[in-house]
Amino acid sequence: MNLNQLQYFVTLAHIEHYTRAAEKLTITQPSLSHAISSLEQELGTRLFERQGRNVVLTKYGRMFMQYAEEALAILDTGVRKTKAMTSLSGGRIDIGYIYTQGAEFVPGLVANFLKDYPQMEVEFGFYNGVTQEVIKGLREEKYDLVFCSMVEGQKDLDFLPVSKETLVAITPLDHPLAQKDSVTIAELAEYPQIFFNKGSGLRSMVDRLFKVARKKPRISYMVDEDSALAGMVAQGLGVGIVPDVPAIRSMPVVRLTLKDLQFSRLVYMVTQKDKYLSPVARTFIDYVKERYEILAEDLES
Repeated sequence: MNLNQLQYFVTLAHIEHYTRAAEKLTITQPSLSHAISSLEQELGTRLFERQGRNVVLTKYGRMFMQYAEEALAILDTGVRKTKAMTSLSGGRIDIGYIYTQGAEFVPGLVANFLKDYPQMEVEFGFYNGVTQEVIKGLREEKYDLVFCSMVEGQKDLDFLPVSKETLVAITPLDHPLAQKDSVTIAELAEYPQIFFNKGSGLRSMVDRLFKVARKKPRISYMVDEDSALAGMVAQGLGVGIVPDVPAIRSMPVVRLTLKDLQFSRLVYMVTQKDKYLSPVARTFIDYVKERYEILAEDLES
């Protein structure tokens, strides 16, 4: 059974005449007769019966007609939506991003894009998670692009740095370190740590900080995102290292500069190499590149 057979069947069912149905379908009458006969053989039943010079649906033809029309209607909707979503003037863009990018960076970027391209009708889908999750979603084509940390050894992916996050230490309000303006990793290592899970792009960076300081952290709890980490610190369950983002600044914790911080966390726009993208998704990615490629060398220096 194929799409043509369904279209031929529905057309003949409405017109009830082989010659006129064939003319409407712009095929020969023998071709139409053969298609209907093949469909009947596959279904194992007669779909039409003669009534004078016309044909009408049998009992089983009327039953099959409901499903055939429904199938064609669903397919037509899919075709129209796919064309709309992949047109030059609009469509849908699915973006995955790590938690720290959801408050300012991604909303600001999307708002600026819509302002600069008012002629486009764009629907956005937003999804957050840790770096490994959004990279996985990108490869599974759930997302057109993602914003996350660098993951080494990904030869099939393009990474473009788009922002830099300063890391800070956070402590409870009544913590012994809370009276300081800055701390070293060595000082921070004296207390139980709230760490990011290993799926987070920040985890490897914080691990490196402790390794460079030659200190082994005493990890009490692990979480996926910065707000959860700050929440646990606020409850006195430990201290931690997080990006200095708006969500952290609003939490009841003390933010301390890290004295021995030798690097910041870069956030990248990540796309798949040699993958088809809709015109609107490609336009958005090119827009991001135009805004940040000039800054790439400075961000990575």
